[in-house]
Parts: sequence; C-alpha cells; structure tokens
Amino acid sequence: MGDTRDLSLILDSRIPLIAIESPDERRVLSHLLQFAMHRGLAFYEWSATRGLRRGGLTSPAAPSVEFADPSEVLTHIFATPGPALYGLCDIHPYLSNEPKVIRHLKDIALDYDRLGNTLVLISHAIAVPAELGRVTASFKLRLPSDEELMAMVRSQARAWAKLNAGRKVKTDGATLSKLIANLRGVTHADAQVLIRHAIFADGAIGESDIPGVNRLKFDLLDAEGVLHYEHDTESFASIAGLDNLKAWVRLRQDAFLSGKPTDRPKGVLLLGVQGSGKSLAAKSVAGQFGVPLLRLDFGALYNKYHGETERNLRNSLQQAELMAPCVLWMDEIEKGIAVGDSDNATSKRVLATLLTWMAENKRSVFLVATANEIADLPPEIMRKGRLDEVFFVDLPDLATRREIFRIHFDKRDLDPSTFDLDALAQATEGFTGAEIEESIVSARYLCASKDAPVCTQETLDAVARTYPLSVLRADAIDRLRTWALGRTVPA
Repeated sequence: MGDTRDLSLILDSRIPLIAIESPDERRVLSHLLQFAMHRGLAFYEWSATRGLRRGGLTSPAAPSVEFADPSEVLTHIFATPGPALYGLCDIHPYLSNEPKVIRHLKDIALDYDRLGNTLVLISHAIAVPAELGRVTASFKLRLPSDEELMAMVRSQARAWAKLNAGRKVKTDGATLSKLIANLRGVTHADAQVLIRHAIFADGAIGESDIPGVNRLKFDLLDAEGVLHYEHDTESFASIAGLDNLKAWVRLRQDAFLSGKPTDRPKGVLLLGVQGSGKSLAAKSVAGQFGVPLLRLDFGALYNKYHGETERNLRNSLQQAELMAPCVLWMDEIEKGIAVGDSDNATSKRVLATLLTWMAENKRSVFLVATANEIADLPPEIMRKGRLDEVFFVDLPDLATRREIFRIHFDKRDLDPSTFDLDALAQATEGFTGAEIEESIVSARYLCASKDAPVCTQETLDAVARTYPLSVLRADAIDRLRTWALGRTVPA
C-alpha cells in the first residue's frame, strides 16, 4: 500500500515526467494501471518491441507494432491530447544520445496544461538529462518488508504443497528468520525467485539453503565485477591464535545479527605482516557470523575516466548494503586509498566517498579491512566511529605455530600425532602462517617424488630451505611492530 499511496501523490501533483528506477517493470506497470483505473484515465504502455498499446492487455490488440520508434511515439503523444498516463519502458538509452527524443519529452512537458499527458519513464537505472530535471520527479519502489517476505514464503509453500499431494514444507523458526533476513534488500520479483530456489528443490527450508540463496541473491544484484562473492568462508576453528580478535567478534555477534542500528558494530582494521593470517581472519569473521562474505576488488574499482572510479565504489557499497547482513572485506586497503603528493586526486575522492559511507551506513555491513603498510594508510580511516578497533596481527608465537602445523597437517589428511609438532614449532620462529603452510606443501612434493610418506625430518628440511619475511624484511617488520605497540590491540 505504501508504494501505491506515494506514487499516487506524485501522479496527482501534475508533474509531466516521472522517472521510476526499478528492475521490477511489471510491478511498476501494475501500480500505474491501478492508479489509472482509479482515476478513470486512459493508460498506455510502450516498449521498443511491442510499440504503443493499451495498458493491462496481455497481448497487443493488433498483430502490427505501432510507434516502435521513440520519436514516433512521442510525436503521437504530443499530437494526442489527454488526459492520459503513459508508461515508457525502453526510453532510457535514448536519453543520453538522442537529442531529438529529449526535445520531444521537453515539448510534451512544457505543453502539459494543454495535453494533460503524464509520461512515466521506467528502467532499472535512469539518468535524467539536466534540461529535463526541473520537469521530472524521481521515484523508487519500496523493497518488501519482513511481513511481505513472510507472506511470499507462505504463498510459495502453498504452491509447493499443491504440487506435492498437500505435503507441508519443512522448516524451523530460526532458519525461517535467517532466510527472511537474507531476503532483505531485493525486489518483490527477485524475492519470489529466491524463495522458490529455497523451497522447490526438496520441499524444505534448511540451514544448507541459506548459502545458495545468498549466492543467487548476489548474482541477481549484478555487481559489475567490482564486488566478488567469496563462496568459501572459514570458521574460527581453522585459525590458530588471534584469541583477542575471536573474543571481540563473539562478544558483538548478537548485536550485529539483530539488525538494530543502536550500537551495531561497524568493523575492524587488521594490520600486520604479509602472510600472517589477515585474509583468513576476514573469512572466519563471516563464517562466525554466518553471513555472506563480499570482497571489494580495488584493481577493478579504478577506471581511467573521470568520476567512474567513485561511481564504481558507490555502486559496490550500495550492493553491499542490499546484501546485508554481510561482511565486506577490503583486502590491502592501503593500495586503494593511499594518498600522496603525486596523487591525481582520484584516491582522495575514493577516500572521501568511503569515509562518508563508513560514518553514515545504517545497514548491517561489517567492514573488515586488511593492511600491510601503516605508512600508506590515511589517519582518517582509523578514527573511532568509522571503525571500532584496529588489531595488530603479529608473527605467530610458539604455541600458535604448533597449532598452525596441526591444522594444516589435518587439512591434508596427515595425522598430526605422527609429527614432532614441538620441534617444528621451534624451528619456525619468525615464520608466518603462510610460510609454515608452504613448508608443508614443499615437503609433500619432495616426499611424493621419492614415493615416501611425509615425515618430520622432511618438513624440517623444507623449513631450513625457507627464508622468511622476518629475515628478508626485518627492518620493515620492526618498524611496523614499533608503531603498533600502544596504538593497536594485539590480535
């Protein structure tokens, strides 16, 4: 009812042009038809393939297509006094490269007192030319509420039961609530697709359906290659150490998942040595929350055309909001927002866009930013209120290195009890988690070439052949540790 009422107020205000952005074209046309019927107006639909026809008809009244060309249909509307309501579905491409179409629209708008015709421009995205801005109102359909989503679930459950001898769809309250939470941010039409995806495969809504719904939801949102859906998340059990970070996240989990804006956690910055487990920690935060993990690709974000980079970032952040609740992972964030004297101002604009979003975002999007170099990070990014905490991920200590070996042996179906984990942990002082994993991989390749099982000695030999970053970049790591001391929370 909210859309119908709000749209009616705009249509009744005698504004000649109305731009409605929505991927749900049929829903928009349905609202327009209802309004026209209630006001006793003639209603017409136009598309480039079907031409002009009376609204509400399931098929053209005649086999021939009339007024398929946009200039022709606008000429016809200008020559046909109303009052009438027109829904134009395919006009948006002509608003940028057809001056004649823009002139036609302007003529119709300026002659509204004589014609009384209202034109509604319908598309998933409409850029209204500046010369039409003062005679055009913009409107967006509301997204379905939780109550509407629940009604759609019940409707699809009844449809499934009808096809399956009256059997009921199996689910439970907790899973159903999680499904509704993950359906927020999509249109009515997309919600129907996602609900059918969850129900019709097996007649049940289970915990295993949620990841599939999230992946399909992300595909429907069309993130244009800048935002990536990470299919593989981790659990805290797959991470050795980082006890302070784990406890911090667990303490705020319920507040984040509640969706309430009050005291909702915003995110963290993970600063540390390359290969120390920051990326794995980002994946595990999403796994702990049980929400989708989205990764922002700064390489794809930047565009050579002026303003396109900022637009890409704004679109990506909007997509993340529509995917809420979710975790947004910005890997090596310093490479995307580093600013310096030689910068061409693009990075500064990107930083300003990101800072504004971090301060004003009201959706359940938890930001996990990772960085290797503190010198390249602008101080504004670390201010309280934008991020909740800055954690320093140091090189693993003895106990953590032992646990890392155990986890990686176990992942490769190698019995950790057959290895001297204490000796391996002692031998890898100064190693990152990634370097420890690589030593195991190297030992496996060597043992496979000899057709021999992997053992402690071969792994120690692989360790001895590795020169860790703590040796190769000792000065840089020391500087990072010195800066982090007293300024960050040990992870």
